[in-house]
Parts: sequence; C-alpha cells; structure tokens
Amino acid sequence: MDAISIRNLSKTFGKKVALDNISLDIKQGEMVALIGASGSGKSTLIRHICGLETAQSGHSTIEVLGNPIQRDGRLASRAREMRRNIGVIFQQFNLVSRLSVLSNVLLGNLGRIPLWRGTLGLFTAEEKRLAREALARVGIPEVAWQRASTLSGGQQQRAAIARTLVQRSNILIADEPIASLDPSSARRIMEVLATINRDEKITCIVSLHQVEYARRYCPRTIALRDGKVVFDGPSSALTNQSLMELYGAGSEELIPDTAPAFVMPERFHQPHDGISILATA
Repeated sequence: MDAISIRNLSKTFGKKVALDNISLDIKQGEMVALIGASGSGKSTLIRHICGLETAQSGHSTIEVLGNPIQRDGRLASRAREMRRNIGVIFQQFNLVSRLSVLSNVLLGNLGRIPLWRGTLGLFTAEEKRLAREALARVGIPEVAWQRASTLSGGQQQRAAIARTLVQRSNILIADEPIASLDPSSARRIMEVLATINRDEKITCIVSLHQVEYARRYCPRTIALRDGKVVFDGPSSALTNQSLMELYGAGSEELIPDTAPAFVMPERFHQPHDGISILATA
C-alpha cells in the first residue's frame, strides 16, 4: 500500500494554473524531496495532500494510506480523522511563544484526546513522558521548560518536529523547513528528519529550495515547474542541465562539482529506482 497516491490532480486560482494534472505515488517509508522555483506548485500540492485545499471538480483522487482524503474536488467524510496520520512542519514553526517548549510539543496530542482536555491543557503523565522523549529524539531535551520564544530558529524547528512525533503520524510533510535557517541549523534539521525516516520508517516529504540538501538527504526527488511534474527519480540523477530547465541558467541552485549525492545505506532498500523526466519547453 502506498503512503500517498495522487491521480489527475489539477487546481487553478483564477487564470493561474497551480497544479496541472498531477499523478504521483509515494511509497511507505520513502524520503522524498519536492523541489521547484517559487510559484511552481509545491505548497499547493502539500495543502491538497493534507486536505487543506480541494482540487478542481473532475476525475481526481488523493489517497492517504489507502483511504481517499478527497475525490473529484470534495473532501472525504473521514478527511479530518485521516489528517491525524499526517504531521506537517512549516517554515514559520507555528509555536505558541508564551508557552513552554514542552507545552508546545504536547499540543501534538490534540487530535487524539477529548476536546475538553486539550482546552484545559490537561495531559497525562504518559503523554508528558512521550513529549519529553520526543524532545530527546530531536536533540533538545534540555529546553523542555524554556519559553518557546527563547529558542533559536533551529531549536524552534526541532521543537516543531517533536510536536509531530507526539502526533504519532505515519507521514511527515515539511514545507520549506530550512528556508529561514543558517546552514548549520539547516543541516541539523535535515539530519533529524533523515534519522526519523530511517529509524521510525515514517514517510517524509520535504519541500526544498536548496537542491544540495535534496541530493544529500533524500533518495528520491520530485521537481515541479508551472504546476507539472518535470522530474521524478533518484536525487543522484539530478544534473545541472535539468536544474537549468527548472530554475534558469543563472540560478544559485546549480550543483557545484563537489556537491555530494545521497548514498543509501546497504541495509535499506531503495524504494524508487526509476527515472521519469518529462520534456519541458
């Protein structure tokens, strides 16, 4: 069973075509980079997968873990329940600055506990233990009782990842999680995501502008241009020619000759070994 299956997905905003008849399958346990220039459709695609946006009416489907989250431009009746299986990390962190880091992480439980407990902030000892464990897994157990506003950008993003771990999602989607971070913090965040993917077998989709991080941390890359999939295959197969078609000849995203490509550990199976490159104008 695929983690995510998309068929014939299209979306327009006025005259702007955001997504143009996209069909994709992402297997359980994959770590996939989603790349493309600004306006290529990355964030719109993510919002559709999460059930936060609906497609144009027509013969389109999005399935999560074998269950439809939307079909023919309408959300499925179980869409809200299914969102529990999708943890989303945003560029802006979305932490409550006045609360402690531990309290922010505990908010990952809200989709799985009674509304009254969440409203009153009443969490069990076991839920608090799991939250502290999640902070340890992302490498910041010592900041549990600090106010979220006192953390660095990289620490705030790791706290946001810990919150999704508490959510106990099977799929983790990160929308530009390192765009506002310095290189050292960005590497740390990508290492945390790669470790979660490897150790927990959680499916990870990471929207990125920085192609070198896609090559280093993600075995598979999907590239969008003008709402269409123009590359889908091993990240090691990305070339400067394909990136010039995506970003333009003068782009900073071109790969230096010394840029390392992802190397899959021998004990893990490469889940996607085909390359699909569509011709672009």
